[in-house]
Amino acid sequence: MNTVELAPHRVAGLLAPAVDRVFRAGMLAGRDCGGAELSQRYGGVTATGFLVDLRTRLAAPGGTVDGAGFAAITRYHDPVVCRRTVDKQVAHGMLHRRRDGSLSATERGAAFLTELYQVHAEVTEELWAGHDERVSRLVALLGRLLSYALVLADEKGDRGGSAFAAMAPPYEPDGTPAGVLLLNRLGTLRYHRADAHADAWAAAGHTASSITALPAGPERLAIELETDRRAAGPYSVLGADERLTMLADLAALPG
Repeated sequence: MNTVELAPHRVAGLLAPAVDRVFRAGMLAGRDCGGAELSQRYGGVTATGFLVDLRTRLAAPGGTVDGAGFAAITRYHDPVVCRRTVDKQVAHGMLHRRRDGSLSATERGAAFLTELYQVHAEVTEELWAGHDERVSRLVALLGRLLSYALVLADEKGDRGGSAFAAMAPPYEPDGTPAGVLLLNRLGTLRYHRADAHADAWAAAGHTASSITALPAGPERLAIELETDRRAAGPYSVLGADERLTMLADLAALPG
């Protein structure tokens, strides 16, 4: 029987759009089916925006995102605008900012995140209904990928100043439904690739603003291929069949 061998760097490139599609589908469903209403009850996007982005760390008891991690997560945004946005969320009593710049959820912010996890549980159960086996399989594979990515980061001493370091591992309290596990593990894996992409464009002499403006072409393609190479490490923990299974399962999920 013929088999298709996908090297880690190839599967990293092939999986990236599939991961983005499924993750965005879950987040959009969450926003449209209760998330927006929930946000309004707590003061609207002005009060809750970064809490949603940082939910998988700030929902954890004592969870924080340090200043360097926050800068990495928001690397494509104006830092002055980000600081003002945080100021507003602090003023709304949703975020606490320490003197060193690290962020944590206030009691009110934590209450919002608890409800947000519940919204995501409901919407992912509906969105991926009938795909229980596929969702469970993806959750397990993603768990292995993220665990190995953390091991590799520790081995390289690369656990500071990156989006992945700030957001991994995602907070998964006992009883977290499989759909929420899938959504949040996909989101955390996206940060791993985001760091790889930033390293690739920085090595090519770009800044966040110049890479955003770079059009499609040979230079862009070279940076994307280098991103695949830098993002490939965790995929070596999966067998060839598991890499194909992950691609197939993500492709089959609605959204």
